[in-house]
Amino acid sequence: MSSAATSATEIYDLRGLKCPLPVLKTKKRLEQLPAGAALWIETTDPLAVIDIPHFCSEQGHALEANEKTEGGHRFLIRKKS
Repeated sequence: MSSAATSATEIYDLRGLKCPLPVLKTKKRLEQLPAGAALWIETTDPLAVIDIPHFCSEQGHALEANEKTEGGHRFLIRKKS
């Protein structure tokens, strides 16, 4: 993971939340960001590895990173322009 991407990008901690909350909260947070903004999502929900990429695909956002972490996953999403 690039330290530049982490330091310049908000990290939204959704650990401990279960489906469908990570996707719903991600959608709501992205609505508040300007087009082209990047957002890291951290989650422990095992279904997020399916749900977050599907959400991005359906909504037109770019999934720039999908990383396994200790106890969960991290996703870097770039909001559609």
